[in-house]
Amino acid sequence: MYKIAVLGDYDSIYGFAALGLDTYPVKNPEEAKETFLRLAEEKAGIIYITEACAAVLKHEIDRYKEQLVPAVIQIPGVNGNTGAGIDGVKKSVEQAVGSDILFGDN
Repeated sequence: MYKIAVLGDYDSIYGFAALGLDTYPVKNPEEAKETFLRLAEEKAGIIYITEACAAVLKHEIDRYKEQLVPAVIQIPGVNGNTGAGIDGVKKSVEQAVGSDILFGDN
């Protein structure tokens, strides 16, 4: 059975533990990279990752983009929403259905 992991700074992810998800707080980019790669290799089914953390791990996340597992989903952190998470979901939907479902084809 796959696990669901949440990766990011402590303040942004601690609430997910109450939902029963495995949380992995990180303090710096090196720790984030090491933890992300370990989770991906351990076959986490879904990795929720804060947008700030994902920004520094773009190369590592891209390695898993075409694979089914893990699904990497960006979430906003306590420091605000950059819009990267919404953009990622929008691009995935566009690829799956062939058009922009929010704004339609222009």
